[in-house]
Amino acid sequence: QVQLVESGGGLVQAGGSLSLSCAASGRTFIPYGMAWFRQAPGQERELVAAITWNGGSTYYTDSVKGRFTLSRDNSKKMVYLQMNNLKPEDTAVYYCAQDRAIYRSSYYFSQPPNIDAFNYWGQGTQVTVSS
Repeated sequence: QVQLVESGGGLVQAGGSLSLSCAASGRTFIPYGMAWFRQAPGQERELVAAITWNGGSTYYTDSVKGRFTLSRDNSKKMVYLQMNNLKPEDTAVYYCAQDRAIYRSSYYFSQPPNIDAFNYWGQGTQVTVSS
């Protein structure tokens, strides 16, 4: 069974930064792509960023491009989301997710992966950005 545990959320003023971490355990980490999603109150869960199994390719939703950076450390089974220049509209619960398939190509992650491509989820961490 896979466990994903997020950390690093909190309250920050607009323009500030936060760094989210996701620790994975329970099965081999390397073959699986990873992603961060977020869900604001009353909204659907949306993809924020995704990364291939080897970190060679990343996808970012338009609203976070240039502000967020997704990375992974396969030796530590960790995924990181560095969030800079945060805006009030970034306020949401952020979830780490793991791909259900192995070794998906860079081409697959050049477009927004469907939420159904991910079958393991963390419990979420709250990010609140005040104006």
